[in-house]
Amino acid sequence: MSPTLAAASTSVQALGPEWLDPQYIIQALGPWALAGVCLIIFAECGLLIGFFLPGDSLLFITGLAVVTDLIDAPLWLVCLLLVVSAFLGNVVGYYIGRKAGPAIFDKPDSKLFKKENVDRTQAFFDKYGNRAIVLGRFVPIVRTFITVMAGVGRMDAKRFFTFSAIGGVLWAAGVTLLGAWLGRFDIVKNNIEAMLILVVALSLIPIIIEVIKARREKKLGAQGLAEDVLDGATDDEPTRRLPRQT
Repeated sequence: MSPTLAAASTSVQALGPEWLDPQYIIQALGPWALAGVCLIIFAECGLLIGFFLPGDSLLFITGLAVVTDLIDAPLWLVCLLLVVSAFLGNVVGYYIGRKAGPAIFDKPDSKLFKKENVDRTQAFFDKYGNRAIVLGRFVPIVRTFITVMAGVGRMDAKRFFTFSAIGGVLWAAGVTLLGAWLGRFDIVKNNIEAMLILVVALSLIPIIIEVIKARREKKLGAQGLAEDVLDGATDDEPTRRLPRQT
């Protein structure tokens, strides 16, 4: 076992069960490691049952495994297969939502899948547009549900797939390349746990920025509405006449 990945295993086990440890997955699958990683990325990006699977950490450790020869494949091929897996997961998840969505939301006792959730999702896409598709890729759990919800909300397929592909390249290839590049430095090899936490933290930055912008826009909108109301009240107020002087 590679000493670097052994350290990664010890660190990641502290964050969850062993069978969700990316290094454990890669080590256990042996020559089938790349196929297993691709399957996991596919499931997390399109199947609702895959929301708990490792994503960012798995990609990062996969890049590290390539440069340490635990995965015997060229880095470019690994990145290509991971991008394709992420994209195909989106395609399957989208059509699952599109086909099964109406049946799911017709259940009156469903607490999660409600008609209003579809409306909120559609409003979310309408407000943030293409950014929602790309940014959602970088957030755990969100990247799973946003795909199905896009199908349920009947989002334009061409638009969704186009920006899913862009997000897939930035996420799947980007995080893998980051792991491969940083894995060459001893400071990273000796601090895998900190690096994984940093990767997750960085993935949340785009969403945090969007939330701050949304709150600022809402606040400015509320201020503008208040000013309009005050202006209207001033315009409607009858003109007061001064008393006639004798």
